[in-house]
Amino acid sequence: MSYLICAVTGYLLGSFPTGYLILKREKGIDIRHAGSGNVGALNAMEVSNSKIIGLLVLIIDSLKGLLSVYLIILFFPYEFVLPALALTFAVFSHCFNPWLGFNGGRGLATAAGGTILIFPVLPAVWIIIWFAVFILKKDILLANITAIIVTFVAVLFSEEIDFRYSFPHSNSVSIILFFTSVLMILLFIKHIEPLKEIIKNNKDVKGKDEK
Repeated sequence: MSYLICAVTGYLLGSFPTGYLILKREKGIDIRHAGSGNVGALNAMEVSNSKIIGLLVLIIDSLKGLLSVYLIILFFPYEFVLPALALTFAVFSHCFNPWLGFNGGRGLATAAGGTILIFPVLPAVWIIIWFAVFILKKDILLANITAIIVTFVAVLFSEEIDFRYSFPHSNSVSIILFFTSVLMILLFIKHIEPLKEIIKNNKDVKGKDEK
């Protein structure tokens, strides 16, 4: 029963359509049909031409993950798997929002908000890699994708650190690795289209250089 409670809690909180509601209210825009069509902070900022709106979406989407984890820890303070389950469902419903025809954001803010509480190593490594790539390439989506892949690999090869810095402490490293794998797969799936676009653009640039 506890697993069902955690899954439902995370799913409902994660499904709050932040970007869609804010853009509709403030700009009268359906974000699903504007810009990239992504219901997240980056597209909200670009479509609205407002950093404040983008930041607001980012903060609320982060809180969805944080609350999913925090509420479960209040009731089940000694089990890592339960808040991890709630966060996974929160990210899933954010990425594939049931109220928006299963269209949603890319899940990074929601994932970060929750992992800060239960597995802070994950967002810490991700942020370091993201900034390094962004400084070099000045491309947000490329930084996102690279950080997802490198962070996943780093977690796989740092079992002792994973176990030490999980809160509540997990009963086994395998649970942490499984949780991380599912989370990273969800995030990567939502970045497949941007990745295709990056590859296409690089090919076009290479083709022009060869001419």
